Amino acid sequence: MKLSRELVRKLPKVLLHDHLDGGVRPQTVIELAKEHRYKKLPTEDPVELQNWFHRGATRGSLPLFLEGFEHTCGVTQSEEALERVAYEMMEDMKADGVVYVETRFAPIFHTDKGLHSETVVRSVLRGLDRGRKDFGVAYGVILCAMRNMKPQLSEEIAELAVDFRDHGVVGFDLAGEEGGYPPKKHVEAFHYIQRENFNITIHAGEAFGKESIWQAIQWCGAHRIGHATRLIEDMKVKDGEVLSMGTLAQYVLDKRLPLEICLTSNVHTGSVKSLKEHPFGVYFRYRFRVTLNTDDRLMSRITLTDEYLTAAEVFNLSLSDLEKLTINAMKSAFMPYKERIAWIYDVIKPGFAAARARAEAEAA
Repeated sequence: MKLSRELVRKLPKVLLHDHLDGGVRPQTVIELAKEHRYKKLPTEDPVELQNWFHRGATRGSLPLFLEGFEHTCGVTQSEEALERVAYEMMEDMKADGVVYVETRFAPIFHTDKGLHSETVVRSVLRGLDRGRKDFGVAYGVILCAMRNMKPQLSEEIAELAVDFRDHGVVGFDLAGEEGGYPPKKHVEAFHYIQRENFNITIHAGEAFGKESIWQAIQWCGAHRIGHATRLIEDMKVKDGEVLSMGTLAQYVLDKRLPLEICLTSNVHTGSVKSLKEHPFGVYFRYRFRVTLNTDDRLMSRITLTDEYLTAAEVFNLSLSDLEKLTINAMKSAFMPYKERIAWIYDVIKPGFAAARARAEAEAA
């Protein structure tokens, strides 16, 4: 069955790994820069600016990839800017067929002009809630601590996440450059989250080895892993077939720990050399609980529809395979079990069934 862009765009999709400040519209960046007298943008032409972000993000290095965030964070230092960016993200999700999104960001990056972290979170939640009402997209927020910051700052963000758990925040994350910044340095923040019966996802195994994933799970109690491209290092693979697994890979498989896979972004940051070499194909065939995600839509110049189409083309996925990935994502969402089940049976399965019927009718 031919998977057209329009067919995939209309599928009811679920997005678990998307950075709010990595998906700002270029035109919005320019308008906010003018409004707040931010003078550091390389250009005020939206097409040129989009290309600038994309060029900067495709240099095969995670630290270089992250440089563009200076500008997206630089123009979102007010309540109004944060609310606008969050609202527009929800509109973009609706246009891309996303029915549920978990957006993540680091509040500390939006406090340079005096905003308190609580105010930052409230501003984002206002924008998201307006977007939910206007566009019908459900959401959750994940607050990020940063690996290179002091552990006590991570503990403050962890406490902030729990404080807002009844207002739309659904989890806690550790992000940023991996090399030299092991997750176990922030273990107190994660222990606090665990004691509060809250949700943990951690960027791990993107720019550093399987040890980073092991620490994220066994030291920090991660319920999901962001990227996990280096988990393949704990498997013996020949010609695409897994000959054996180490204890870490087997644990991840057995415990059904979700992997937030970001195909395009992983190529851009140099986490993998090419799409065809991405371990997603192995993970999917051997039934790891993998999900597809955008990571940073502005920097990688992609949508979730793009990511689905890329996965379908490179790894020869069918519509049923995409449905499986979407159900994986909803099963792994940081929302109550009863709600996850309702989304799967009331929205996702009917949506894919309708798409399958349309495609078959067109092919007849």
